[in-house]
Amino acid sequence: MSLLAAPATDRTARLAEGLRRAVGAQRVLTDRAQLRTYECDGLTNFRVTPAIVVLAESREHVVATVRLCAGAGVPFVARGSGTGLSGGALPVADGVLIVLSRLRGMGPVDPDNARIVVEPGVINLWVSREAAPYDLAYAPDPSSQQICSIGGNVAENSGGAHCLKYGFTVNHVTGAEVVLPDGEVVHLGGTAAERPGYDLLGAFVGSEGTLGVATEVTLRLIRVPEAVQTMLVGFTSIEDAGGAVSDIIAAGILPAAIEMMDALAIEAAEAAVGCGYPAGAVAVLVIELDGPQVEVEAQFAQVERIVLRRHAFETRIAADAAERALMWKGRKSAFAAVGRISPAYFVQDGVIPRTRLPEVLGDIYRMADEVGLRVANVFHAGDGNLHPLVLFDNAVQGQAEDAEELAGAILDLCVATGGSITGEHGVGHEKRMKMGRQFTADDLDTMQLVRCAFDPDGIANPGKIFPTPRLCGERPGPRTGEHPFQAAGLGEVF
Repeated sequence: MSLLAAPATDRTARLAEGLRRAVGAQRVLTDRAQLRTYECDGLTNFRVTPAIVVLAESREHVVATVRLCAGAGVPFVARGSGTGLSGGALPVADGVLIVLSRLRGMGPVDPDNARIVVEPGVINLWVSREAAPYDLAYAPDPSSQQICSIGGNVAENSGGAHCLKYGFTVNHVTGAEVVLPDGEVVHLGGTAAERPGYDLLGAFVGSEGTLGVATEVTLRLIRVPEAVQTMLVGFTSIEDAGGAVSDIIAAGILPAAIEMMDALAIEAAEAAVGCGYPAGAVAVLVIELDGPQVEVEAQFAQVERIVLRRHAFETRIAADAAERALMWKGRKSAFAAVGRISPAYFVQDGVIPRTRLPEVLGDIYRMADEVGLRVANVFHAGDGNLHPLVLFDNAVQGQAEDAEELAGAILDLCVATGGSITGEHGVGHEKRMKMGRQFTADDLDTMQLVRCAFDPDGIANPGKIFPTPRLCGERPGPRTGEHPFQAAGLGEVF
């Protein structure tokens, strides 16, 4: 009997034995207590225990694992640090989870070309530390940058506070070594900023592990700016804070970052890290400008005038790096800090036009009041990327379900205002059923054609991104009858 035709339990046992021979028994986990360590990513609402975990330590281990999975027809999911917030690294019950956190090699910094080659398990913040002696830095800076991995950043096309000026991960990746779902190793892009032909690298970054596994990534570094100035501004109304953001951008100023937190998020940050934000503030902005000294000074004075016209009641300017770090500490710790004021919370991620910030925030507060829940808002105000944190208590019957429903309704609101269901956390498992709200059936079919070109057997991180998984052998267009995934309760058609 072939491995593919064997019963699931026999197939798993045989695959595990093959993996032990290929990568070493000490790197293959099958004990259920050990497997449960990997049953979710940073979104703990969804949990699945994988059949096998492989602790890869080299490209060869990844290649061998993927080839064995492809030969057996067994799905696999790649995982980095596990800090994702959309269920993108949620395992498949009968599948293999390939953990990449031990691939932490870093090539030497190439200061002349401002490049560095790293393995996927390298932590985001390490890149800037490695580049610092050359007056270089890595721009994408998610709030989890102290623990999130470059491989995960590439999978989700992560952003961060400074994405307003410098762009997302895709803008800072020039090349990648990728293990395709059949085990073939290919190189996309390179060290040059642009290459002729189809932008396959652009398609790969943000594909959430559905097109293959990155085993090496070439990153573009930026020059450390000559001057950096950071301002903390307190407002007594959301409308004034949101209006100040729009006014700054409309004035032709492109800050490195404009971050916003509401009163509830401020309360949580104070309880967690004592960041000393203005007392009585209904909203605060953290505004950072960088660039040539003369330009920064001129723009900073202009920003001060703008926020004062919007009735800012307190402005603070960081005098040194220590004060700047304290201003950022509250914002960077906001997600975890909410645990100080609520036993549980649901992290959401959506995008709206920044000119509609006050209107949308008002709608979110109204929707929360209607179901008796609280929402703390913290977000990248400059590009309209919202992170509403829906607070609830699992001990109160029905609150978890209400929180999840409210989080989904907030995404619908984002789409209705001309925005998106995700800005930087990805679609993953959590938002796949919302894709039909933003995209047409033809849009989704076209995306599936790209996926199928890379992964015709559908074994790379299946069940993510798309609302109803479409088999690559199916013809695009409307379906007739019930799809098997619908019958199994794994998908839904909108």
